[in-house]
Amino acid sequence: MIKSLNSFFSKSNQGVGIELAPQRVNLVQLRKQRQGLKVEALTSINVPEDVFTEGQIIDPPTMAQIIQEALIQSKVKASRVATAVSGRDSIIRLIPVPAELDDKELREMVLNHEASLYLPYPREEADVDYQKLGYFVDEDGIEKVQVLLVATRKEITDTYVNTFEQAGLQVDILEINSFALIRTIRDQLRQFDREEAVVLVDIEFDSTEIAIVVNGVPQFSRTVPIGTFQLQLALSRAMSLPTSRDMELLESMTVPTTAMEAGKTGQTEVNPGMAAVIRVLGEITDELRRSIDFYLNQSENLEVAQLILAGPGGGLKQLDEFFTQRLSLPTVQIDPVESLSIELDESEYSAVQRPGLGVVLGLGMREV
Repeated sequence: MIKSLNSFFSKSNQGVGIELAPQRVNLVQLRKQRQGLKVEALTSINVPEDVFTEGQIIDPPTMAQIIQEALIQSKVKASRVATAVSGRDSIIRLIPVPAELDDKELREMVLNHEASLYLPYPREEADVDYQKLGYFVDEDGIEKVQVLLVATRKEITDTYVNTFEQAGLQVDILEINSFALIRTIRDQLRQFDREEAVVLVDIEFDSTEIAIVVNGVPQFSRTVPIGTFQLQLALSRAMSLPTSRDMELLESMTVPTTAMEAGKTGQTEVNPGMAAVIRVLGEITDELRRSIDFYLNQSENLEVAQLILAGPGGGLKQLDEFFTQRLSLPTVQIDPVESLSIELDESEYSAVQRPGLGVVLGLGMREV
């Protein structure tokens, strides 16, 4: 592991979480109180083009300046923070190992032997961590322990750590985006039993991260290279507007819930912009269906109980109803502010924007 980085599963108590994304940097500082959590600070700073792309920071000095600007605007003084990397270049696997191994033997087996079996790149190029989840008896009657293995490319974590160092901060916690999101909605996830899977759909700027979660643990993850930018691009082209990273126009639209197949409705001719958005959403729908079918084909006695929409694109008006109809699965949009009973000025973050706070709030919760 990197010298500056403890692990994907370490703990701290600084209370500051910073999310780095292609479109924005989000910073939160939470404080625990009797009634729950209080937001001490919450700031979002726009990120210029060509600073962060495809899950990687490609201009660390500029990103470091944006982090410093977020600290100044929020009036937060911190030396150590929690952050998260995209699931795009990360590996999440559940693996069974013999229960009789002691902690030292387990660590050696998981971090070296088992990790090498699952990584698509050489072991020395990865940062790897693991967490024991619980014991079970396999079909041969042998007791084993289930381990959650997490890995990401060392070059990715190195860049994150170096970027924060340039901003005068130390990365105390580094995890995967989906882990932070799961922490934010853990109370919602507790309503499902062990045979019910939940599909977490995190629609980010240039990608959608799909995680199938059972009993609060991600069982399957996949990243699709379609996000809000692709929706915005399709909308702009159809309406002959300049290409923009600003989501204001997209956020103002309401996704229709009726079928809009070509030739079946005249609505596509009336509103070419909406028709273009529907086509891109149809691509996301197809990828979701493939992911769900693949997972269910590998699993026994499991059913998908619900889709949960999150991320900057997860709050688009009536998007939950759109996916419910297209996939015949109950779909909900998260509101992490309401879920965590946090007081927040609605004028700063609208109902459409709130699902985009799921990751950063989960990072802040990790810290308190």
